[in-house]
Amino acid sequence: MFINKISHYLPSEVIGNEYFTKLNNLSSDWIIARTGIHERRRTSEGENTSTMAVDAVEILLKDAPYSKNEIDLIVGATYTPYDTIVTLAHAVQHALQIPDIPVVSVSSACSSLLNAIEVVQGYFAMNKATKALVVVSDNNSAYNNETDTVSGHLWGDGASAMLISKKRQSEQDIFIRDLKTGGAATHEKAMEAVVLRPNTRGVVMPYGRDVFIHACTYMPKVSQEVLQRCGLGIEDISYIIPHQANHRISLNIIGTMGIPEEKLISNIQELGNTGCAGCAIALSENRHRFKKGEKLIVTVFGGGYSYGAMLLEV
Repeated sequence: MFINKISHYLPSEVIGNEYFTKLNNLSSDWIIARTGIHERRRTSEGENTSTMAVDAVEILLKDAPYSKNEIDLIVGATYTPYDTIVTLAHAVQHALQIPDIPVVSVSSACSSLLNAIEVVQGYFAMNKATKALVVVSDNNSAYNNETDTVSGHLWGDGASAMLISKKRQSEQDIFIRDLKTGGAATHEKAMEAVVLRPNTRGVVMPYGRDVFIHACTYMPKVSQEVLQRCGLGIEDISYIIPHQANHRISLNIIGTMGIPEEKLISNIQELGNTGCAGCAIALSENRHRFKKGEKLIVTVFGGGYSYGAMLLEV
């Protein structure tokens, strides 16, 4: 599979740490020390998960390598849907007016990007599609409880979109060499460590330390597994994009793997935790940096203790 083009959309409203200083008496220095976050984006009135997704797609289709009418599969991913019946992917299909193609939305918390791409892989393998549109979008501010001093300051909003084809379309394509996902929900605290339930306002994170430990365990582990399956080592990697949950987690991951900090791509400082869109946004933001032949690892971890890694070659 090949990523033909990638884009991202960010709301214009910027929320600095001082907002949470006034609201919850949390100092900016404290937030930065614990999370790395300086500011985050928040949707404005009239924006939501679906509108951000459509905006990202509109940006994507400008100078796209092929017509939107060649898209024969749409896969959306979010854990913060605007509508739980009219899914994210169907909202995108409606906006694009591409009729009578498979349209699927998935949710595996912050790992949803890789699961969405894995769905594309399945459709391609079954010869049910050849050119797919993947859209990831999370509107955390619609669900977040800002007064929660544990996690209220973590979240940001944003979306990303990518065109993926079964066969190479141009020399600018990014080759998806390998992809692996999994679930570690068998762990004792996985069902309660971080949750977002309709009858409970906002994200509840009573076992943040347990999330930290397992994120720092599974992201390096699955990344190493993907590298080994491709006969590669850490020295072959030019960049790593871990799930943008906490900068301390990212630093722990590269420390465990022996990757120098200059190879770490991070956007949590300016965007906060943008959920399953975070890694895709980072990939889009930095696309211009990547040179032919370079290899990247994208690795994720989410609620329910979902995880995964993807190896890309430019």
